[in-house]
Amino acid sequence: MIEVLVVDDDTRVARVNAAYVEKVPGFHVAGEAHSAAEALRRVAELPRLDLVLMDHYLPDETGLAVVQEMRRRGHQTDVIMVTAARDVSTVQAAMRHGALQYLVKPFAFAGLRTKLEAYAELRRTLDGGGEAEQAEVDRIFGALSTPSEPDLPKGHSPTTAELVRRSLMNAEGPLSAQEIAERTGVSRQTAQRYLKLLERTGRARLTLKYGDAGRPEHRYVWATRA
Repeated sequence: MIEVLVVDDDTRVARVNAAYVEKVPGFHVAGEAHSAAEALRRVAELPRLDLVLMDHYLPDETGLAVVQEMRRRGHQTDVIMVTAARDVSTVQAAMRHGALQYLVKPFAFAGLRTKLEAYAELRRTLDGGGEAEQAEVDRIFGALSTPSEPDLPKGHSPTTAELVRRSLMNAEGPLSAQEIAERTGVSRQTAQRYLKLLERTGRARLTLKYGDAGRPEHRYVWATRA
């Protein structure tokens, strides 16, 4: 599990963001903080911490000041800025201080989920260790540059799209439309339609399974696992 500290001056927003984090497979909220001082204290006291979702506007200091102090104290925990600050100077400063991503408020669950899934993919890429050729370097630097969640075409249900997406993302390997249908309770035709949408938008990849005879079976795998 990836342990996350959620930092936001608004306790209600912090709870919402924490709930969002818990909905993404592989992530767990280790704690919340509502000020710069509390954030630094939690970073120091938590037995394990992988990622901080950092608000910029805190009552006693800025989020970037917290990141600076974390680095000064030797804490190399990854940071994603989650803030209403939109000025270019703040965004640039966040980059210079080592923030991996920058998510502008307000945002929907899909926006945060995309950032977290990209972060999880980055960690999987780096866990391999060893030396990196240029292609691997490009993959590492591009791991966080995933496409935004696309708007659904007319006639597509967000609930069904989420069911198909989660089934595919949580699968251990490629799945067919029939297997997705059985896991989600939708028809095979519906599953196929949503799988093709995920493929077109780069969220899933198509693989072919060849049998003894006949046409190959179309199977889909979540893009970050292909």
